[in-house]
Amino acid sequence: MLLVLSIIASVIEIYSFALIIYILMSWFPNARETAIGRFLATICEPYLAPFSKFVPSIGMLDLSPLVALIVLNLAGSGLAQLGHWIV
Repeated sequence: MLLVLSIIASVIEIYSFALIIYILMSWFPNARETAIGRFLATICEPYLAPFSKFVPSIGMLDLSPLVALIVLNLAGSGLAQLGHWIV
């Protein structure tokens, strides 16, 4: 069980980095149209879409990716705590 939690925690960490890269790509023109940008859009947009619906933008600033990262990190912390309780 601990191995499964460790693998899930690693996947969450890698996915967090993918989200950060995808978010930073929005600052560069045409970066999301590259092969890497399209791949990251394929894996990141399904997770980011629900947050975009519920988190309002503040002017030109979209805070939904920040909220999505916080939720993902909280899930990772919760899994780590669950791992400590199991051991």
